[in-house]
Amino acid sequence: MSQKAAREARPTVEQQIKAAFDSLTRAERQLASHVMRNYPVAALGSITALAKGAEVSTPTVVRLTQKLGYRGYPDFQSVVRGEVEERLISPLAKHDRWAEGAPQTHMLNRFADAVMGNLQATLAQIDQAEFDAIAALMADPKRRIFATGGRITHALTDYFVTHMDIIRANVSAIGERGSAWPPALIDMRPGDVLLLLDIRRYENRVLEIAEIAAGQGAEVVLITDPWISPAAAFARHRLSAQVEAPSAWDSTVAILLIIETLLAAIENLTWDETQGRMKQLEEIYTRARLFRRGK
Repeated sequence: MSQKAAREARPTVEQQIKAAFDSLTRAERQLASHVMRNYPVAALGSITALAKGAEVSTPTVVRLTQKLGYRGYPDFQSVVRGEVEERLISPLAKHDRWAEGAPQTHMLNRFADAVMGNLQATLAQIDQAEFDAIAALMADPKRRIFATGGRITHALTDYFVTHMDIIRANVSAIGERGSAWPPALIDMRPGDVLLLLDIRRYENRVLEIAEIAAGQGAEVVLITDPWISPAAAFARHRLSAQVEAPSAWDSTVAILLIIETLLAAIENLTWDETQGRMKQLEEIYTRARLFRRGK
């Protein structure tokens, strides 16, 4: 197996910890929770610093890493550093990595295979209870909804808001450019919902918005990639999508799948109100002659 294939096949450290969590001792769970809350920073320092931060012993750190399948802490830390490198990889470096040893088939096939794999992997690891909780949160008419994303993913939040405006009231996008976003946070209040999209390379603006919104009591929902945006530290709910593709850019198809499925779930939960809004909107469309009529 190539290094690239091995990297793709291996679960992330966070996924490994979650899978093993129920089998851990109390001290190991305490350590695991500390690592996940502060990932990856907590695992980049010395074993002594990690043990002190989690308020456990250094032997507990060794036992946990061995239970996760590593020879010891240095081996575990090496994998964590590799995941950090994945987070920070530039489009040019990403292209070179994919081009190296790429199969000699048409790009349509190669890209479609990658996307289909992303969709399957994303659906396999999504927590359905977490997904349902997010849909219920966004269907609550008492909560206002805000949405924003990074330089690339912002287009998907615009798509989300366009549909949500039809489903329910009080949904708005937060502008991505310059100083457009701070005024949007002024009136954000406890109970409001903020949807964030953030994939590598993670943007400081998104992290700042997440921190400020959480500080004002908003419920932050994050859709990110397997390497996890730093904004996760302020998110109440999080979903991860696979994004690898044979391209200089990551694929957002799996993220779009999550968004469209969320829209369908919210619509189903709010159908009595949404149906009335849609009928009224169709009447306005007709009066405005916005769409061509069929012959």
